[in-house]
Amino acid sequence: MESSSSETPSSAIQTSSGSEENLMEQRKRKRMLSNRESARRSRMKKQKLLDDLTAQVNQLKKENNEIVTSVSITTQHYLTVEAENSVLRAQLDELSHRLESLNDIIGFLENTNGVCLNPLAGPESDDFLVNQMNMNMFHMMNQPLMASSDALLY
Repeated sequence: MESSSSETPSSAIQTSSGSEENLMEQRKRKRMLSNRESARRSRMKKQKLLDDLTAQVNQLKKENNEIVTSVSITTQHYLTVEAENSVLRAQLDELSHRLESLNDIIGFLENTNGVCLNPLAGPESDDFLVNQMNMNMFHMMNQPLMASSDALLY
């Protein structure tokens, strides 16, 4: 029985070396599991970042489309206002010329006291000339303003 109760030094070394190997194997497995879990978390974090960036790209595309639409509408309004402005400029120019002509006529009438002195004509020709001037003024005052958007481009 003595031999069964006493262990040889080589079997004790094997037992301790077996438990060390077992311990190292457990540590290795634990490290592998930890690395797998860390890699899984890293992949999940990367996927979440990718999803967030994709959502941000879609949101920015939507905002960009809204801005492009807004710019297009604003440009159309600008062109409409610019065309109206050109018409108003043409009307202003026409009215300025009419006013200048009317002021010239008034000045002429004031200088001549409404009488046209023509030494070669008699009194009936003066009446004719005055009537003709009155008719011309009447027609000038009643003419409609004609202007288009492309009449004057500034």
